[in-house]
Amino acid sequence: MPLTQDLFFASHLASQMLDHTNDGINVVDTNGVLVYVNNISANYVNQTRENMIGKHISHFYPDAVLLTVLENQRPVLDKKIHLVPPNKYVVNSYPIFLDGVFMGAYSIFQDVQEIDRLNSKIKHLEMQVSLSKPEADYQHVVHMGTMQNIYKQAKKIVGSLGGPRHSIITGESGTGKTMLANLIYNYAKEIGVISKNAPFIEINCAQFTNPDIAAMEIFGSVEGAYTGSKKRKGLFEQANGGILFLDEAHTIENYQNLLLKAIESGKIRRIGDTKEIDINVIVIAASTKNLHEVFLPELYQRLGQYEMHLPALRERSLEEKENLFRHFVTKYENAVWEARHIQYHVLFTPEAKYAILHAVYPRNIRQMRDVINYSIDASSPLIEDIGEKTEITTVVETKHIPFDVSEHTPAQSSASHTATEKPTPKTNIITEEIAEQIRQAYQKGYGARKIAHHLEEMGFYIPYYKVAYFLKKDCSSKN
Repeated sequence: MPLTQDLFFASHLASQMLDHTNDGINVVDTNGVLVYVNNISANYVNQTRENMIGKHISHFYPDAVLLTVLENQRPVLDKKIHLVPPNKYVVNSYPIFLDGVFMGAYSIFQDVQEIDRLNSKIKHLEMQVSLSKPEADYQHVVHMGTMQNIYKQAKKIVGSLGGPRHSIITGESGTGKTMLANLIYNYAKEIGVISKNAPFIEINCAQFTNPDIAAMEIFGSVEGAYTGSKKRKGLFEQANGGILFLDEAHTIENYQNLLLKAIESGKIRRIGDTKEIDINVIVIAASTKNLHEVFLPELYQRLGQYEMHLPALRERSLEEKENLFRHFVTKYENAVWEARHIQYHVLFTPEAKYAILHAVYPRNIRQMRDVINYSIDASSPLIEDIGEKTEITTVVETKHIPFDVSEHTPAQSSASHTATEKPTPKTNIITEEIAEQIRQAYQKGYGARKIAHHLEEMGFYIPYYKVAYFLKKDCSSKN
């Protein structure tokens, strides 16, 4: 094959290969005139290669990194630029030298918009998980008011001279039972009662609807104990040397005897096994019920050596509520910094703060946290509007709070109810239960107004515009 044919073939092959990459490629001469463009690059700017070649690159890419390379004759690597928002590209540009003579430059670039979008979603999910996960450290909150005495009592569970004891924590849903159990766990590690690496095993006992499954989960099993069974550790073995936290403990009536035997003997036996295993576990049982009325007397006596009751949020002082308020706002600001490295300053107007502190929260601290997070979300700018800012301040007003402020002020409550009546708070928060009702109604073809009316008939008072906003977010998160 003649040399000219070899060169033609090599050039044609190279062009085909460059057109089948996932990257855009531009090549310019020393004047910035395009001498080669692959199909990916042409498609990015809705042009054809024939129309682009021979023209200055700035006609198509006004902020081209190649212009910097032509000026400095040095490569520019991993430069992230916007072409036409929201399109974003990562560009690597290099100078071209032939026998030491500068001949031009070329760029290889890739659209990273989808990658950025996925990263943004991941960061958002991480932040939401961080904001909603159970509190492990309330040290700066519990040292005031009613919680101060409870925390002192909690310390005695593991810190008394007689050694650690089992305990019971009762209180309404959302009052901080898991938080208190975590405080006990951290304090036990701090004073050396358990090791720094000791486990904290939490289980919701309400999930055990079958007593056989419950026994297997708690005590483990050996292979062949029943059809399909495998060798596995139970919760007691997993918690050995640490703390086993039994949430919703009032639901364990089917296997109280097994639990009592393990606590009394300090030994467990896997289901289907004949060998006993020594365990050293501190058991903390938590419940919204009075366990004295639910447990066997012997089990209650063993677990109730220390019993603590957490008051509802409505029973706590304004000072405690303000501490919680500051804690959740600071936690939100810290979560933004960890997720996006943005210094986020959240301010509440006096009216908004008053409304938050004096609202009725049937789900207690957990609901107060959710309302604060929702309110900050509603006042925050969209990610796409932030740009390259590294410091942002947002102001939360009463319009951002997910309930009608007037419904929750003490003045109206006292005016609308007699001294013997307790006001029935409206459910204005879209819980997971309500969210599922909205989705089902939407799948039936209902609009936002009809769904809101349907919810009101069920006793949920969610305005239609909140339903519409939820549907918009819910649908976009699935796309």
